[in-house]
Amino acid sequence: MSLLHDIQTAVLQEDSELGPILLKLRLLAARLGSQPLAEWVKHESEGYPSDADLPDYRIISVSYTASFSGPFGSGIRNAQISPYLIEKFAGKQWVRYEMRESIAAVDDLLGSSKKGGSLGINAANLILLLQGKVYPGYACNDVTGTISRSSLAEIRHSVRSRVLELTIELEKSIPEASVVELGKADPSSAKNSAAATQIAQQIIYGNVTSISATGDGARINVVVGERDVDTLVQFLVESGLPESDARQLGKLAASEEPESKSEPLGAKARKWLVDNLKKATDGTWKVGVSVATDLIKKALLKYYGLE
Repeated sequence: MSLLHDIQTAVLQEDSELGPILLKLRLLAARLGSQPLAEWVKHESEGYPSDADLPDYRIISVSYTASFSGPFGSGIRNAQISPYLIEKFAGKQWVRYEMRESIAAVDDLLGSSKKGGSLGINAANLILLLQGKVYPGYACNDVTGTISRSSLAEIRHSVRSRVLELTIELEKSIPEASVVELGKADPSSAKNSAAATQIAQQIIYGNVTSISATGDGARINVVVGERDVDTLVQFLVESGLPESDARQLGKLAASEEPESKSEPLGAKARKWLVDNLKKATDGTWKVGVSVATDLIKKALLKYYGLE
């Protein structure tokens, strides 16, 4: 069995551990000559350094409760603090937790927590930042931050699903990838390396423009000008959509406003996406379903000036 098919078989087994699967994928990435893919696997296996870009699926929300004391022995205990107030008084980084630990550490946290429960994070510094601001006249005595267990389960599922989608796309786009075996000659070439890198960037990060194909500094950026339909269409075409579809979406984006800052699709664009996503599964779009959704949302965030 080839290395790629071995990875697919293992990832489809529900009880299989991700560690050995990622090691095999790292070897496959090396054989294909894709440095960005190899770096992603390394980061998932060993953890993300503080200066490394995090995929969106590793940024999770945090909820907070706090206790306050007031005059004449009054007090408020375990009060829910809205994310809006946390972001207003302390900054966005407090409501968007960056999970940089390795996938093994994520598994360990999941294993040590109760099903359906939550995990605490150190929120001691918030006491000073919230002092006297949430309830005027009340002193903030304690703040507890929690992340849901399901958020960690979603990270693990996201990694597993991306590994599967990566191997499917590699098999479809690079035929040589499906015959890589231990001890045999590498199929690495400039063409294969570029193709593997583009596939990895699409599936892991959701966009493919401005790619440096090799080296530790490989980065990607969504290059879409604010309210610039032409750059929106160009980005979508370069990402794998046919020009006709890209222009349809561009026209819809120009005709309406997004629903919110977190949901950049308007009503017409949302209906168009639902109607057209089947093209990602039948091969009309050169990008997978989950990646297509992510890159379109990222592009519209840039188009509307929300990011």
